[in-house]
Amino acid sequence: MPIVESTYKVPFLFRNGFIATVYSGLFRKVNGLKQERERIETRDKDFLDIDWSYAKKTSNEVVILLHGLEGHAQRPYITGTAKLFNENGIDAASVNFRGCSGEDNRFYNSYHSGATNDLDDVVQYCIKKKGYSKIYIKGISLGGNITLKFLGEDRLIPKEVKRAIAISVPVHLTGSARELHTLKNKAFAIRFRKHLVDKLKNKIKTFPNHISQEEIRSIKTLRDFDEVYTSKAHGFKNALDYYEKCSSLQFLKAIQTPTLLINALNDSFLSHECFPVKEAKANKHLYLEMPKYGGHVGFVQRGNIYYNEKRALEFITKSI
Repeated sequence: MPIVESTYKVPFLFRNGFIATVYSGLFRKVNGLKQERERIETRDKDFLDIDWSYAKKTSNEVVILLHGLEGHAQRPYITGTAKLFNENGIDAASVNFRGCSGEDNRFYNSYHSGATNDLDDVVQYCIKKKGYSKIYIKGISLGGNITLKFLGEDRLIPKEVKRAIAISVPVHLTGSARELHTLKNKAFAIRFRKHLVDKLKNKIKTFPNHISQEEIRSIKTLRDFDEVYTSKAHGFKNALDYYEKCSSLQFLKAIQTPTLLINALNDSFLSHECFPVKEAKANKHLYLEMPKYGGHVGFVQRGNIYYNEKRALEFITKSI
């Protein structure tokens, strides 16, 4: 499809991608959303905690929301979308990835950028247990990569899955990892690494035979974390093997569900490979929007309804 022309009009201060990213991640507040937690079992006998919020009237529509790296279902980029969709008659299933709900998961492995079986379990639960006939998926960053990979894999996508939206997605994980290790992103990389390593230190108490203290001490970068933990815990040879097999870029050509991908051109987390113009032009189901501004999940607008949230709602309720 032709590339979608963006209509995002950014407030002047937030033209700076760093400011937009930091403000949205650390200072934005979303009030007035009531969530109810439900725990569901996964196919491999682990669990996922889902934070539900509902429209005022009974609905047959639900949006499944997937957070980013070391996020959770109370992050404002999740709750902002949930609130907007609830106000427009659509329920929201805000998923906490394994180990991200405040309680560690049962196994040594947890979640990663290509872990699509958990999303499939949530979709099936929404159909078989909750009875939804219209399902939308919105993934942010890492959650967006999972969304795109899920839709393009060799699997049968249920007819109930009508549309999907992916925001600020590192579709090329190797390129994004390279960008995260540059000086401009050093503060973000340090923050991510600290959160990940702290959680890994807790895991060693339960799984002392899986990893040593020495290996944990060797983790100086995010790439080291993926080399020492992510790849080994989830069946990959090394970090590069994980990046190559889980990057959603290679799956975009097979997507048959109408999907909107919004990646800001000033998103410092994304490499040039993360703007898949060729793939979008070759797939009539894939819509690529590349606003000049927005940073990483920082599409600030007045009124505290972010541009990507408004566009997500428009995408599922109106024609392109």
